[in-house]
Amino acid sequence: MLTPSTALKADDSPPLANPEAHIAALTSLCKASADTLRLLVLRVLRKDSFAVSELCAIFDMRQPALSHHLKVLANAGLVAARREGNTFFYRRAELRQSTELEPLQDALFDTVDRMELPVDIACRLHSLHAQREENSRNFFRDNAGKFQQQQDLIASYEQYADVVASMLRDAPVSARTTVLEVGPGDGSFLLELSPQFERVVALDSAPGMLEQARHKTAALGLHNIEFVDGDTQHPRLAELRTDCVVINMVLHHTPHPGEVLQDIARTLNPGGVVLVTDLCNHDQGWARENCGDLWLGFDPQELAQWADAAGLHTIASEYLAQRNGFQIQVRLFGRN
Repeated sequence: MLTPSTALKADDSPPLANPEAHIAALTSLCKASADTLRLLVLRVLRKDSFAVSELCAIFDMRQPALSHHLKVLANAGLVAARREGNTFFYRRAELRQSTELEPLQDALFDTVDRMELPVDIACRLHSLHAQREENSRNFFRDNAGKFQQQQDLIASYEQYADVVASMLRDAPVSARTTVLEVGPGDGSFLLELSPQFERVVALDSAPGMLEQARHKTAALGLHNIEFVDGDTQHPRLAELRTDCVVINMVLHHTPHPGEVLQDIARTLNPGGVVLVTDLCNHDQGWARENCGDLWLGFDPQELAQWADAAGLHTIASEYLAQRNGFQIQVRLFGRN
């Protein structure tokens, strides 16, 4: 006959460090998912982020009622909010805060993603995306004379830097010895990488931009950065071993993004990660001539397929909607 103590011994599960907190988190997650509307919100946020007002339009609800549901989802760690000016954009929370609940949350998201949206919600979602495209056309029509600033009008560094830096800090990197940044531009993100890694390699095929990055980092006394003039086919990469590779807003300028991912994946040590920030696919053809874009963004699934072909798997993804109608994807990949 099993006594309570022997029954506990028969359970091979390791004891929880904080059982009360675990039970509270589990209760919160179950409560958040026990509502049809909240499940539909998670489905709509599958690969996009929306302002509260946009979600109200999609679900045809008043803001106080929808805000309550968003708060429940946020308290359960299922959604996260990003502030842009006076507006909060909500997205699904991809980096888990509780490893014990991660399988349950993954199963919840996977099940939600297979749901078909009701026709009325799907129609309103389609209309919202169409409105975003119209806003984008109007925005650039009104700013057509500002050619020098058009790249920033698509997505300036400040619009995604905090999210990228946060994902990097939370990334499950096995070591932080060497990091490679492909296309560092003026060096802004090197300021984030230098304190976190013993050695930083900055690779860029534009000597002028590389010089700007060198001056910026030298002025701040950052001396652990090596600058390499070239692309991912540079012989230097053949001998380089990295714990992390960062590619911010670069792939849509390259002729063969899949090959770039294969090149940098070969440098990764076991347990290494690749952090990619780029545009989601869009239809703004003017970006080719005015911004040097070879690709009009990427479908998230397309980027994931290239990563898979390079021997990488998805760890986390975040999608940032911009007021001008563009969307940014921040993707964290690990080595298979």
